[in-house]
Amino acid sequence: MTVPFIGPEDIEAHLAWADVTDALRAGHRRPRAAIADGLVRRGSDGLLTRSAWIDGLGAAVKTATVVPGNAADSLPTIHGRVTLYDDRTGIPDAILDFHLVTRWKTAGDSLLGAQFLARPDSRRILILGAGAVARTLVSAYSSHFRDATFRIWNRTPAGAVTLVAEAPTGLDIDVAGDLAGAVREADIICGATMAIRPVLRGAWLRPGQHLDLIGSYRPDMREVDDDAISRSSLFADSLETTLGHSGEFLIPLAAGIMSKTDIRGDLYDLVAGKTGRASPDEITLFKNGGGAHLDLMTARRILETWRRITSETQAPP
Repeated sequence: MTVPFIGPEDIEAHLAWADVTDALRAGHRRPRAAIADGLVRRGSDGLLTRSAWIDGLGAAVKTATVVPGNAADSLPTIHGRVTLYDDRTGIPDAILDFHLVTRWKTAGDSLLGAQFLARPDSRRILILGAGAVARTLVSAYSSHFRDATFRIWNRTPAGAVTLVAEAPTGLDIDVAGDLAGAVREADIICGATMAIRPVLRGAWLRPGQHLDLIGSYRPDMREVDDDAISRSSLFADSLETTLGHSGEFLIPLAAGIMSKTDIRGDLYDLVAGKTGRASPDEITLFKNGGGAHLDLMTARRILETWRRITSETQAPP
């Protein structure tokens, strides 16, 4: 049996952000996923595996090699694959490009959080960072917040200028110079930085805003300060993948700024209607920590879409 490989060139033109958020909603109506991570090191090199099994949806293993030395040879430092397995038999269904799944999962995760937690009348979106994730966030958020205006802030202004210049024609987007002023004006603030120390201060926030934080994936990383944590209602995409991994919560937990019970729920709770924004003036904070279960939900929808378009193209006239 041949297991198909699906890369960006095979499917990306046929994907839509609404399809991804629908898949994530549906996946969170199923039983909570069983997940596990692993890391093998060889000096500065690493082999990362993230695995998940969701009853009724199947299993996925996301594998990536991280080889920093590749940069000297003008090669990408990260290579990987996502393997999908049938839920009942465990037979491989497909192999998908690592970056394809990660790109749609990460921004889709944040967009779904905003659909639940941001005020529906949100229009002014500020993105902190100008890398690949920031570019994808512009695409994802503009698909749902149709009349949105975007501002891009980056530690190196040239990066923000480049992102704005490469944005789709007709999109209302520009560079943010003064970060504090840009934060005060925004309805939604997306953190997509590699910050070790906070770049966003709670003193700059105003009632009704929504914070979407992606950048902190290690215990020593955080994008917002203690004041922002204290002023916000806290949510996560997955309690299991954020509480023990991201400095966004770990550092204020250790300092006694917050407790675990201050986190009002994750996407399972939001989808079930057990929690959410309580008032228009509330400041909501959503920590996007990722997880293989989200990769599984996204990859399964990508495979379904690939099967549909393949069937249509192969159908007799």
